[in-house]
Amino acid sequence: MEKQNNKFIFQCVNCGKKYQENETKYLCPECEKTQLSNLPPKGVLKLIYDYEAIIIKNKINIWEKLIETDFIDLLPIKNLKSMPNLKIGKTPIYKIESFNQSKLKFNLYLKDDSQNPSYSFKDRASSLVSAYAKENNIDTIIAASTGNAGSSLASICASQKQKAIILVPSSAPVSKLSQIIMYGATLVPIKGNYDNAFDLSIKATEKFGLYNRNTAFNPLTIEGKKTVSFELFEQLNFVIPDRIFVPVGDGVIISGVYKGFEDLFKLGIIDKLPIIVAVQATKSDNLIRNIENEQFTVKKSNTIADSISVDIPRNFFMAKDYLQKYNGELISVSDKEILEASSELSKNTGLFAEPAAAAAFAGFISYYNKKMLDKNTNNVVLLTGSGLKDINGIKDILNMPKIINPDINELWDLINFKD
Repeated sequence: MEKQNNKFIFQCVNCGKKYQENETKYLCPECEKTQLSNLPPKGVLKLIYDYEAIIIKNKINIWEKLIETDFIDLLPIKNLKSMPNLKIGKTPIYKIESFNQSKLKFNLYLKDDSQNPSYSFKDRASSLVSAYAKENNIDTIIAASTGNAGSSLASICASQKQKAIILVPSSAPVSKLSQIIMYGATLVPIKGNYDNAFDLSIKATEKFGLYNRNTAFNPLTIEGKKTVSFELFEQLNFVIPDRIFVPVGDGVIISGVYKGFEDLFKLGIIDKLPIIVAVQATKSDNLIRNIENEQFTVKKSNTIADSISVDIPRNFFMAKDYLQKYNGELISVSDKEILEASSELSKNTGLFAEPAAAAAFAGFISYYNKKMLDKNTNNVVLLTGSGLKDINGIKDILNMPKIINPDINELWDLINFKD
C-alpha cells in the first residue's frame, strides 16, 4: 500500500512499538502474536502525527488555518475530495435551558449526531475509511456490526460507488438491517452475537484480501470519530467542556473523543482535556467493570441498547489508557434508566435517540439527580443515533392510544381533560 510521505505513523497501545503506514494495516504484528481468545484485542494502533511540523507549517493562528482546511493535516488521507459527497459531521449542538420544568444552573449541550446521512455517529468513521480506500484503489469493504456501523458503511459505500459486505448478528434490529439492504450492500446475518460476526469478518479479511472497517481493528475508525471533538471546541466558542457524557460499548467512540482533544492539546491549541464520562449499560459493562482488573473477565451482555451491547470491548486497552491518563469517569445505567432517559430526552428537548444514545443522557440524569454538576459548568451529552433506528427497543414504554370513531363527541371525550 502506498505511503503518504510520513504524514503519520502507527503506535501500538500495548507495547508502544511504532510502524510506518506501509508496515501494517490493522493491529500491531508483535502483539497480535500473543493474542488469547475471548479477550480484548492487543495491539490496537494509534495514529501519531508530526505535530511539530504542523505547528511550523501553520505558524500563528494555527486553529484558524486548521478550520480553513477542514483539518486535513490531522486526517490520514491526502485529499478531502476523497471524502463522500454527503454532509457528514458538522452536526448541530443544542443548548438546553431547563429540564423537567426546572431551570438549569449549569450549561447543558446536546450534540446531535443522528443528523448524519445514515442517522448515526458511525458515519464519521465510515467516511474516513471509505476515503482512504478510495485513495488506495480499494473497492470492497467488509465490516461486522450490530446495525449502526453496517448501515453507515453501506450508506457511505453507496455514495462512493464502493461495495460493502456487512456481517450482523441475526438479532440486530430490522430497521437497521433494512437500511443496509436499501443501500445495496451485501447483508450477511450470522447465527450468534456481534463477537461472532466480528471474528468471522476478520477471517474473511485474511482469506479474501478484503479491506476491513471493523471498529478499533481498523485504526482509522478512531480518526474519523475524533472529528466530533474539533466541532465541539468550535461550537462552544473555543471553550473546553467541563464534562462530556459518551455512550460506551467497544470503547471506540470515547477513544475518538479523547484523541481529538489530545491532538489539539499536542498542538498547543488547548491546555487541558475535558472530563469524559464513560456511560455503559449495566447489562453490558464489560469495559468499565474490568478497567481496574488485572485479568479481564467476560460477562454476557443482554441490554436493550443493542449498539453498545458488547461482550469483548474491541478497544478496551486504548479506552482504558485514555480514561486513566486523563482522569475520566465511569458510570453504568440500567435498562430501565435508559428507557426513562429516552422518554425524558424526547419530551424535554424534541430529540428522539435510540437506547444506546439515550444511555449517555441517562448518565447525565444520574449526575444531575446526585447534584454532581457544578454551577456554570459546560456539560455535553453525545447523542449518537436516531430513535428511529430501533423502535422495538422502546416498545415497552409506548402507550398507544385507543382507536376512536370519526365522531366529534368521542374526540372531545378523549382530549377534554377533566379534574
